[in-house]
Amino acid sequence: MKLKNIWLILLILNVVVACGQHPTKETETAPLEVKPGELSEGELDKLASKATQHKTDEQRAAEVNLQLGVEYMQRGQDDIALSRLRNALNIDENYADAHNAIAVMYQKLGQTAMATKHYERALALEPLNSDILNNYGQYLCQQGRINEAEQVFMKAVENPIYRKPEFPYTNAAICVLRTKQYPKAKQYLTKALQLRPNFEVALYQMAKLSYDTQHYPEAQDYIKRYVNQAQHTPQSLLLGIQIARALNDKNTESSYTMLLRSKFPNSAEIQQLN
Repeated sequence: MKLKNIWLILLILNVVVACGQHPTKETETAPLEVKPGELSEGELDKLASKATQHKTDEQRAAEVNLQLGVEYMQRGQDDIALSRLRNALNIDENYADAHNAIAVMYQKLGQTAMATKHYERALALEPLNSDILNNYGQYLCQQGRINEAEQVFMKAVENPIYRKPEFPYTNAAICVLRTKQYPKAKQYLTKALQLRPNFEVALYQMAKLSYDTQHYPEAQDYIKRYVNQAQHTPQSLLLGIQIARALNDKNTESSYTMLLRSKFPNSAEIQQLN
């Protein structure tokens, strides 16, 4: 069975958690019956009751339990999330999306053996599922298996009908940057931005890559494009300050410094200013 596009939620979760990215104005979600943070506790209880009511309809019951698991995962209620995802798999042990979700859950909890088991099961069931491949690639990268992760990301983008190839391209770039493979990372980020010019995660990474490789005017251009798409974070403000200093742009440096001090006075980035 297939619950289409639910993995965009998990993709966002992984970009933020596993790859150290930043919250943005734009929330990448596809149409779902359950959207993170939009349900009250009462509404969650009602949806939970539907999972019980529809147990004779196994597909619907597994789907609802999966939706609940993702919702609770987004809320940080990991114990309930894990219970719901297990319910989905108890109903249908061949539900690839549920294996994918619970793998992400175990990855978040640091239970690598269980995460590996469920990623491998998900891919055994749907070996060409690009969303599963993207999540698995991030998992491999987190484990330091850079070359394997890169291959998995590239397999994810081979699917001609995959709607979000900018995600695995960007994640591949972030991954190879762990070993300072700047030319390859730039190639992947360029592809991501060709597909989606205003993709804020790729814009930030391209700004950082350009700064790290001392292409300061280019870095400034990318950080400006990033600001047009996303709210500043401590990381983006510090990067903007560093770029401005490299270009001897006192006005921009002062502006970003004031923003960092006023918006994020307790951030670790404040300590890096001097």
